[in-house]
Amino acid sequence: MAEAEPGISQDPEHNAADDAVLLPTGEEDPNSERCQTLRKLSHIRLYKKRWLILLVVCLLNSSNAMLWISFAPVADLTASYLKCSLDTVNYLSLVYLVISIPIGFLASWLLDTLGLNYAIIISSWLNMVGCLLRSASAIPFLNTGKSTLVYLFIGQSICAVAQPLVLFVPAKLAAVWFPEHQRATANMIASMSNPFGIFLANILSPVIVTQDTKVPLLNGVYGIPAVLACILATAVATEKAPLTPPSLSAVNSTSEPFFAGLKKLIRNKAYVILMICFGTGLGIFTAFSTFLEQILCFKGYSNFISGLCGALFILFGAIGALLCGLYVDRTKKFTEVVKICFALTAFTVIGFAVASNLKNMAPLLVVICSLLGFFGFAIYPIAMELAVECSYPVGEGSSTGLAFISGQVQGLIFMVLFQSLTKPYSASQLSSCGTKQTEIYDWSIATLVMAGICCIGACIFIIFFHTDYKRLKAEVAAETEDQKHEDQLVQT
Repeated sequence: MAEAEPGISQDPEHNAADDAVLLPTGEEDPNSERCQTLRKLSHIRLYKKRWLILLVVCLLNSSNAMLWISFAPVADLTASYLKCSLDTVNYLSLVYLVISIPIGFLASWLLDTLGLNYAIIISSWLNMVGCLLRSASAIPFLNTGKSTLVYLFIGQSICAVAQPLVLFVPAKLAAVWFPEHQRATANMIASMSNPFGIFLANILSPVIVTQDTKVPLLNGVYGIPAVLACILATAVATEKAPLTPPSLSAVNSTSEPFFAGLKKLIRNKAYVILMICFGTGLGIFTAFSTFLEQILCFKGYSNFISGLCGALFILFGAIGALLCGLYVDRTKKFTEVVKICFALTAFTVIGFAVASNLKNMAPLLVVICSLLGFFGFAIYPIAMELAVECSYPVGEGSSTGLAFISGQVQGLIFMVLFQSLTKPYSASQLSSCGTKQTEIYDWSIATLVMAGICCIGACIFIIFFHTDYKRLKAEVAAETEDQKHEDQLVQT
């Protein structure tokens, strides 16, 4: 059983109100729904266990992200080891997007219907099993011919099934376990653990894979957090929700049934705009993370530089998300922060499209990637909270899940589109792409198209997105109504 933090409650007056409800006033049945709600309010507590569950979700999220992007920072050496093309290596990342689109709807249903704990445990086991299958590709007696690729793709596919559950959990976790003044921060921490995993992969992959024969070692190293996350999730995620709710919206939860909620989301103009524009940003960032090394190596930038750019992209993204998350928790200016960050992100993507096509501009690229992460990732957790606010009382799993599915669909489209826009060239000494590659690609047109798409998405969101904060309004209304009822009970 989760241990409550001592002395934490919604309001000390609720204790007096609870006594009043329990007294036979003659005006209201003590067993009525209103009185039961007031008794729940009088015992609102925050549980220390919420931080432990948050830690497990962060570890799981990071592990899944590391497995997704593990080969991208060393795509050239991976292609050499597997004796395949760069396109085949890209498919190891692309399989996440392909599988997560249909699985995303099932993940949304599972999260809103079965509960948070089932989502965490199932995703952790899928993540671990997929990771172990990837590692099996390094066992000599299991490998014959192309079996290495088979193990890798099967393992990646199982990890991809886990990804939607992993990505949809943060908003639900924040709503179920955290109070109103900590929701955005908790969502930010859980959400940013995914890009933090990408950050670690960008650092570790080039360090581990210094030559193509080290690719099997990469799979083994990334298996450690996957196994640890599974063990902790199975041990810790034992409850669907805390015994007593952390906020008024949790007490008065009126989440729509899954399919009814989806219909409401599709008819909600503000949510549809957010879903499309957030999906555009997420798709751009997915393609950027996957292709960064290939974009830069054509102009002679080493794997170290591309890894550094990718790492700082995530590191400054975490800083931006933290600062903006804390600010939004205090001010509730969700829309204003997302619009400003979206505009600055578009400008930064334009800067990257220009700088990445120039040689000997490593310091400028490092700065641009840092700013791109700072502004871009600040949007990520706040947009998830905004999706819940503009679609309440639709379940958090459905509102955030549909937005992520939009991002996966657009990410898949963008990755195929950008690859089709590349121009093949014969490898030369000017390129730093893998030494065994006979063909490299010019990404100049693809990066310019990437910048154009990001600008269009930013303009649409800034101009057309407007919404009320429905969950916050419901909490204020519920608190006012409950206070009035308590006053009436006390007077009687």
